[in-house]
Amino acid sequence: MSENHYRSILKALSWRFFATFTTMLIVFIFTRQWILSLSVGFLEVTSKLILYYAHERIWNRIYWGKYNKIPVNFNEQK
Repeated sequence: MSENHYRSILKALSWRFFATFTTMLIVFIFTRQWILSLSVGFLEVTSKLILYYAHERIWNRIYWGKYNKIPVNFNEQK
């Protein structure tokens, strides 16, 4: 059982949206500078998006904790 690349990309994008917004908000609260907040957010989203995607793909190759569900067909006669 594994995820395809598009699913990993979508998960990475949705997480980065929320995490980057939080980082930019924290930077703004402490500095009151929008340009600095946006700059930090841009650097963070770029680097962490790449790192998250790599992390997901590595974990996808680790089989520990995964299992296959075998569908049961009750109409099938043995």
